[in-house]
Amino acid sequence: MINCEFDRRRFLQWTGAGLLAAMSTELSFESLAEAASDGPLPANTPILVLVTLYGGNDGLNTVVPFTDPVYESARSNIALSSSQLLPFTDALAFNSCLPSISALYGQNKVAIVQGVSYPNPSLSHFSSMAIWQSASLAGVSSGWIGRWLDQQPHNAFNVIGVGSTVPPAFVGEKSVASMVDVSGIQLPWGDAATLLPRLGRPSASDVPLEAAAATSIADLFSTASLLGPLIPESPTGPMIGQQLAMVATMINANVPTRVWEVNLSSFDTHSGEQQDQNSLLTEVDAAIGAFMTIISAGGRSNDVTVMIYSEFGRRVESNGSDGTDHGTSAPVLLVGNGVKGGLYGEPPPLNALDANGNLAVTTDFRAVYGGLLHDVLATPVSDIIPSWNTVLSVH
Repeated sequence: MINCEFDRRRFLQWTGAGLLAAMSTELSFESLAEAASDGPLPANTPILVLVTLYGGNDGLNTVVPFTDPVYESARSNIALSSSQLLPFTDALAFNSCLPSISALYGQNKVAIVQGVSYPNPSLSHFSSMAIWQSASLAGVSSGWIGRWLDQQPHNAFNVIGVGSTVPPAFVGEKSVASMVDVSGIQLPWGDAATLLPRLGRPSASDVPLEAAAATSIADLFSTASLLGPLIPESPTGPMIGQQLAMVATMINANVPTRVWEVNLSSFDTHSGEQQDQNSLLTEVDAAIGAFMTIISAGGRSNDVTVMIYSEFGRRVESNGSDGTDHGTSAPVLLVGNGVKGGLYGEPPPLNALDANGNLAVTTDFRAVYGGLLHDVLATPVSDIIPSWNTVLSVH
């Protein structure tokens, strides 16, 4: 007979304790389907979907201050022409690669929060994204959604990231989000299919690391029924579109998940920005448009809020390589049928830059998070972001 306690300890030794300590549960589509059937998310429960644009998206070529003469003079080699704009006020326009988001704005379903960053912004990708994902300026190691997850009754489906890497925002002090890939996962087979579930059995003698490993393994094998034809066997199209289509399908299937995350990289446009950024924004826009169509056709059309953000914006002045270097503030977009669309916050002036030639910060990103914690996750802001109480509500 296999001694599960002994084997789990050996398993931890073989695989590396540090790895298992932070191991996220990887869910199959089968487990998601069974969760939707056995414990569906109650009706009218708000849901948050985070869309992370890694690399530093250029906010000035996303929401364009096209009538400001500084916009053209400071970046004449990358400024968008009138044919590349979708105006929505006398002074602002969407990049023409965002027709779906522009149309949703016209339906009052997109809130644009202007000038978003934090005090003394870092121009480092790593440092700035760590601040955004932790919601802390002081080097806190846990993520803001992870800390929310810590406060919830344990459920492998509470928070799910789409992809293979857990976003830092989803790592708490005691909990870590689950992950699912658009192509599903292969559960172990053969002897491992028999052994690994047994390693998930708890033992009264478990030390914290062993208990964490057992919980993660048990979550992985907790459900195993057929998903049915909800997810394409061979998804096609841009990855961000695949990710959001899967999330929309799972939301409409009542999977009991409160927070999802998808992401897209390559927004670090130091050269050839117009072509590269426009291509990426086209992918994002098509994915958001398709997502909102699916959501609006289901039973949760008013439950979902999408936040689109990046770790920083770009400098106002372009460089000699037809690109832009790391900047500071940028707009954050919040999308949903329940969102009160429009402009929020003050636009940072292009003619009053900081000492480094970057835009001023007019809205602290923690205020945006505060609104989402309060309105979507029904959680006191200071419980998740210590000493912070400001709420910017778009609901």
